[in-house]
Amino acid sequence: MKDIDAKAFWGAVGQRAMGVSVVTASGADGPAGFLGLSTAHVCADPPTMLVSIDKRTSALQAVLESRHFAINYLARDQQELADIFGGKSPLKGADRFSTAVWGALSSGAPVLQDAAGAIDCILEEAIERFGVVIAIGRVVDFSAGTSDPLIFFRGRYISTPPKAEAGR
Repeated sequence: MKDIDAKAFWGAVGQRAMGVSVVTASGADGPAGFLGLSTAHVCADPPTMLVSIDKRTSALQAVLESRHFAINYLARDQQELADIFGGKSPLKGADRFSTAVWGALSSGAPVLQDAAGAIDCILEEAIERFGVVIAIGRVVDFSAGTSDPLIFFRGRYISTPPKAEAGR
């Protein structure tokens, strides 16, 4: 068998294009969030999502305390927000939320108002493995935006082309 180290693993995972998301929760210290590049659906019946959260991520405590999280899929023009929640900004903690307009859906987790879409979940289970917590949540609400998504592929952000105008 081939020995796959972390660098090779990230190179392999980077071959899949994925929508960029910010995962959020409302904790005792206010809103918390992080750049969520490891989110996926589990099943449709019942509607269930999962998020992998590094145990060192400060927002983990908010997810565990509040028992909820929202997956906010960023629009193609929101790379700056991805950078802010990805730690490439001096803003930290709840201050990250001052750069956009946020609301909430059913669970109370912060939802980005102009996101490409958002999925709102109640935490059902948290599984600890290899320095991460896999948060499994039941989908309780969602919103669908009209913007094209911001995509991450091969280690960089790419924007989808603009939608064709009607009549062209």
